[in-house]
Amino acid sequence: MITISLCMIVKNEEELLSRCLDTIKDIVDEINIVDTGSTDRTKEIAAQYTDRIFYFEWIDNFAAARNESFKYATKDYILYLDADDVISEENRVKLKKLKETLDPSVDSVSMYYDAGTDAYGNVTLRYRRNRLVKREKNYKWKGDCHQYLDVHGKIINSDVAITHKKIRHAVGRTVSIYEKKIERGDTFTPRDYFYYGNELRENKHYQKAIESYSKNISLKEGWIEDKIFACIFRADCYRYLGDMNNELSSLFDSFKFAPPRAEACARIGYHFHRQKSYKTAAFWYELVPNKFQILIGGALFIWHIIPGTLICNYAFVTII
Repeated sequence: MITISLCMIVKNEEELLSRCLDTIKDIVDEINIVDTGSTDRTKEIAAQYTDRIFYFEWIDNFAAARNESFKYATKDYILYLDADDVISEENRVKLKKLKETLDPSVDSVSMYYDAGTDAYGNVTLRYRRNRLVKREKNYKWKGDCHQYLDVHGKIINSDVAITHKKIRHAVGRTVSIYEKKIERGDTFTPRDYFYYGNELRENKHYQKAIESYSKNISLKEGWIEDKIFACIFRADCYRYLGDMNNELSSLFDSFKFAPPRAEACARIGYHFHRQKSYKTAAFWYELVPNKFQILIGGALFIWHIIPGTLICNYAFVTII
């Protein structure tokens, strides 16, 4: 059976750290906590779970901090979590089984990351991350803010899910990191423009977000998926600013990169719905798959398609 080192970077996580560690402490063989400057009880709480607590001076670079945490791992594989992540009992069982049965020739295991959930615990945003990696491969994190683990080799997908359960949003923290990059004259990649736009949008700096998304879209380089969602999220910013014409135009711009996505069609339908152009709205709504869920304008829409008709329900209201 493989052994696992848990590696975490933390700062002022006294409200969350125990909740996270309680869901993983009996599965991993080692817990490494790298603190980047806590002024609360974070280190005291961490000491209840491990004596492997280290300090790393925060330099506005998440990848550097994560790479530092990986340096302290001594077991076969490294698992990383954030303090606001948890593992449900169902997924704890799956992770234990994975640990017992994993072929040691595997270099990386991807797991689901349930990054968004609604008030009832339903998953609203899910994607995969390379979550468990072989230590001897010495994989590195890249990216100041929205970092990624540069993985290669033998990779398998598992059905284990890690759930992100944030209590509060760290308003402006990541925005300030990007602003310092701008002040230094650092070169922005298309990925930087996309994620800087996301941070600006989440912090309600809609005009600046539009500018950042537009730069991502205009560059030839970059991931197509980012460009598609840059168009869609830019449209959201226009909607928040009351600019309905540019909202619609930006949604149609997403079609330049790929066939119409449900996320775009739903928003186009909502655009015409607000204008009481119900037949046009219905046309776009009917392009959305049955049981598709999406947050638009603070409401969660759930589509239930009945042949020949369309019912669009507001399941509940939530602020985004």
